[in-house]
Amino acid sequence: MPKNDDMVPTIEGAPTSEAIFRIARIHRLVAGGLLRETGLYPGQEVLMMALWEKGEQRQTDLVRTLGLDPSTVTKMLQRLEQSGFVTRKPSTVDRRTIMVSASRAGQALRNQVEEIWLRLEELTTAGLAEEDRNTAIRLLERIESNLAGESEHATAKG
Repeated sequence: MPKNDDMVPTIEGAPTSEAIFRIARIHRLVAGGLLRETGLYPGQEVLMMALWEKGEQRQTDLVRTLGLDPSTVTKMLQRLEQSGFVTRKPSTVDRRTIMVSASRAGQALRNQVEEIWLRLEELTTAGLAEEDRNTAIRLLERIESNLAGESEHATAKG
């Protein structure tokens, strides 16, 4: 693949990190383009998937599931609520706890989002044999594991 030197600042000796950065950025751009017709932005569909899979849940559980900063999830939820895709209400058990659920409009997006993710998967793995896809998944899981361990270490220090 031709390299565009204007795309990503590079550090000699860090080609894996550079490649991951480039791939993550373009994957998010493509996902955003595919999601545009739904009214969702990249990342919001993952939050919606969590609600579709597990149903109503505490906002703090969504923060944990998504692995994002609480303020980021709060902003996502505010936008999703304004768009009519989620509802938030105090828990009947503990009024300090916010419960989040997909609204009817949010539920109606499920099939469309699942189709978009299948299309994104096709685009992402186009031209790869099944063995190569399995190898890529295994390697990415190893990289994720390496970074997750460091992330936990940094959070504990922090």
